[in-house]
Amino acid sequence: MQCRFGVPRMPRLPAFALLATASVALLRAGPATAQEQQQEERELPTVTVVAPTPLPGLDVPKDQVPANVQSATGEDIDRAHALDLAGFLSRRMNGVTVNEIQGNPFQVDINYRGFTASPLLGTPQGLSVYLDGVRLNQPFGDVVSWDLIPHSVIQSVVLMPGSNPLFGLNTLGGALSVRTKDGFTSPGTSVQLLGGSYGRVAAEFETGGSRDDGLNWYLAGNRFHEDGWRTASPSDLRQLFAKVGKRSRDTEVSLTTAYADNDLTGNGLLEQHALQRDWKSIYTLPDQTQNRSIFVNLAASHDLSDTLRFTGNAYWREIKASTLNGDVNADSLGQALYQPDAAERAALAGAGFTGFPTSGETQANTPFPRWRCIANVLTNDAPNETCNGLYNRTRIEQHNQGLAGQFSALMETAGIGHQLVLGAAYDASRVGFDQSAQFGFINPDRSITPLFGPGAFADGTQNTENPLDARVGLSSRSRTWSVYASDLIEISAATHLTLSGRYNHSSVDNVDWVTPGPAPGSLTGDHSFSRFNPAIGLTFAASEALTLYAGVNQGSRAPTAIELGCADPATPCKLPNSFAGDPPLKQVVTTTFEAGLRGNWQRAVSWNFGLFRSDNQDDLLFVSDNASGFGYFKNFGRTRRQGIEAGLAAQPARDWTVGANLSLLDATFRSAEVINGSGNSSNSSALAGAPGTDGTIAIRPGDPIPLLPRRTLKLAASWEPHAQWRFDLDMVASSGANVRGNENGLHMPDGIYYTGDGRTGGYAVFNLGADYRPRPGMKVFVQINNLFDRKYVTGGQLGANAFGPGGAFVARPFPANANGDFPLVRATFLAPGAPRTAWLGVRYTFGG
Repeated sequence: MQCRFGVPRMPRLPAFALLATASVALLRAGPATAQEQQQEERELPTVTVVAPTPLPGLDVPKDQVPANVQSATGEDIDRAHALDLAGFLSRRMNGVTVNEIQGNPFQVDINYRGFTASPLLGTPQGLSVYLDGVRLNQPFGDVVSWDLIPHSVIQSVVLMPGSNPLFGLNTLGGALSVRTKDGFTSPGTSVQLLGGSYGRVAAEFETGGSRDDGLNWYLAGNRFHEDGWRTASPSDLRQLFAKVGKRSRDTEVSLTTAYADNDLTGNGLLEQHALQRDWKSIYTLPDQTQNRSIFVNLAASHDLSDTLRFTGNAYWREIKASTLNGDVNADSLGQALYQPDAAERAALAGAGFTGFPTSGETQANTPFPRWRCIANVLTNDAPNETCNGLYNRTRIEQHNQGLAGQFSALMETAGIGHQLVLGAAYDASRVGFDQSAQFGFINPDRSITPLFGPGAFADGTQNTENPLDARVGLSSRSRTWSVYASDLIEISAATHLTLSGRYNHSSVDNVDWVTPGPAPGSLTGDHSFSRFNPAIGLTFAASEALTLYAGVNQGSRAPTAIELGCADPATPCKLPNSFAGDPPLKQVVTTTFEAGLRGNWQRAVSWNFGLFRSDNQDDLLFVSDNASGFGYFKNFGRTRRQGIEAGLAAQPARDWTVGANLSLLDATFRSAEVINGSGNSSNSSALAGAPGTDGTIAIRPGDPIPLLPRRTLKLAASWEPHAQWRFDLDMVASSGANVRGNENGLHMPDGIYYTGDGRTGGYAVFNLGADYRPRPGMKVFVQINNLFDRKYVTGGQLGANAFGPGGAFVARPFPANANGDFPLVRATFLAPGAPRTAWLGVRYTFGG
């Protein structure tokens, strides 16, 4: 039967590849001469297809999608020599920028059109990420751990823009859908070794194959280590991935397992002037994250008829994450400083300490003594005021499982073709979270030495008089079920209309282990959120070389357990280290309008130009108070992201390909708000004559959202002078942006109470790669990132600085003011980009 879409029956694509390339020349019934084949290759364009839903089903030609879809293959990632998926997206995808807030190459924030996918709790999440149809946004905070996605197993990746409701919760600005390799798409075996700057070494392998009876297998592994370019910043990755499947004429089944055991160090932000003195320095240490993950996914598809297909999966995932962070104790800043008194000296002697001062309180404002911190921990006498260090520990255990199924059908009614999708999904999770804070003191190398004793733990139990209660114990259960549908209607051969929608219902049940509810400050509570989100889009192929598109869609995000447990401005949280009571939060609703045109010229040049606007209602943002991480989640009335995207790809000569991507983004607050602004020179206290103290700032409609640059430009060129050689050069240029805490854009440093600009500067970074193939199956490659060793920053925050110009801890830099307050230096903290980094590798492939 010939349907309107020209497909006689459901296509059997290997593993239903999300990104497929089809040429009519491959469908010839009989052999052809070389001259005929060359003629067809000249006449028949490549058709790229994408899946419009997380689960594979019926692929759609990308030209029929009413949005600026971007796609890439695993080969593209390999040619870019990217360490991971996030690194590739930041260099090659239009509209994508990064914030390196954590200071680790595997823990970056990915921003797309002003929406973020981040591994850092407290970052407002707005992008959904899928792997083989399984949503990777974690139940606790919707975060995305990029280190759990091995780059070598990626077969294809598609970046779907807008608030596409078919991709479910958290799809506010876009969805990233990744498909992995199998034995059919990646036969053979390869081994790769590399080594480079800052102690970087890695070894990886992959092997795959299939039999005539349809059985196929694929196995990959990666071991990575680097010392890191900053002080005390090593990272280790251990990743394994395996897939086994069976394919018959109408049915395909596969079982995927993945394991990761990663240790990452992210030393985070650094005060601006300290960064200028030493680019590799850090603020405090340690700052360690351990991620342990097990992932299992059973996927199946079956063709019920020539025009009807069922696709489904069932998955289970366990993630255990723990952090160890050495921080400055903000409560000690501005307190009186003096040497141990007689009682404290006696406590030190009784505990066996020697070498402490033999006289006390002889001089005020002396450098902060570790001996008084130790004595006050031993005697449980206000260590929160005398110990300048904190040792924060967290543990998160997440169990996540779910299943999904969908029917895809081709049909025709009244001469009009339809491509229908109807599906449903269910996800459930259990989360356990606990944290503790331990007092200590800061050493000259900025490390924290934790202490033991009656007052050592800031948990409100062993130290009953301590106002800093950082102890948290929380368990949470969440459930989400949804149904969705889509219809791609072929109005004519040139015009296609897409109608779709999804209904989501989510419930979150929190139980507080420390303060059982109902009680003031308790995290215990039951919450539920429901919403139906629609979408409509239209594409029109004016000619073979020009397509116009437009669409409107809507997406939503329900608050997660961490946001519901950290929503009280009167009791801010130190993410991810403590929670407070939970005033109700609303789910975020985003409406996106997008329109544009795309086309090609003489099949050697392709281009695209588009406009978009995304309006958020009740946007959910984290309001930060200072550089130690305190803050709370808040529903902002309205925010907006709008802009222009333009792209160009060309092959000016047989051995040259070039490309350019330009993005202009206007991300602003659209409603007036008042938030904490202690680090901002324009806060209410500073305007009232008390600089350096806590205060609020007013956000006006039109003020820019922090950390989102207005302009980004990406250029790339590839030259293959010979079959054995390939050279790639790319550039990423970005304008600057306001840092967090400078939401009103009015911060002005005075050099005394406030230092730093409150902004990041613009930059341009070049990356160079080269491949050499001395013989079939062998490739030697070199990659140099930040070729010209440019010093640049990608993010920042305003906050209190605990260290003076010489690097020593300074708790009370100024005398008390008229109000009796001790002002502190409020500084700009920045996220430095990596300096020039080079690595050399060799890859050997056989049996493919």
